[in-house]
Amino acid sequence: MTEIIRYALGESSLGTFVAATSARGLVAFEFVDTGPAAALALGARFAGAALVEDAAGLRPVLDALAAVIDNPATDPGLPLDPRGTDYQIRVWEALRSVPAGRTTSYGEIAARLGTPREAREVGEACAANTIAILIPCHRVVKKDGSLSGYRWGFRRKRQLIAREQAAAAFQLA
Repeated sequence: MTEIIRYALGESSLGTFVAATSARGLVAFEFVDTGPAAALALGARFAGAALVEDAAGLRPVLDALAAVIDNPATDPGLPLDPRGTDYQIRVWEALRSVPAGRTTSYGEIAARLGTPREAREVGEACAANTIAILIPCHRVVKKDGSLSGYRWGFRRKRQLIAREQAAAAFQLA
């Protein structure tokens, strides 16, 4: 039986994004420049699946994701269906345990996984992540604490971290 991936475009304070879901959960949440390019990328990633554009059916998901962009420290309660290698999934699970408002380094994640010499591989796993914010690769910084690259742009990474840190500071006050 062919897998069905439903997708739709959403708008947020950080730009247009695409959300895609399988029967198990969210498989993609990515910032995009254009809708046609997003559909092509999804088609390549899920080559064996039937892609169905479903803006009406995914409206609650789009609304929840737009809200989490404005407040990335919140959990929208959406089930995730990340697709990757066993190592990538281990990295992504480790990233999900980093509290909102905090950052970690590639080396710290590698050490947490018991592979302290694999900081580069952690970076590659972050680059392969297709579920923005909910798998928080934006919380990973260089060893010296400076910001490093982000698949969806340095500006977005800086803003997401700032939003989380502001929310954390507000909760402490």
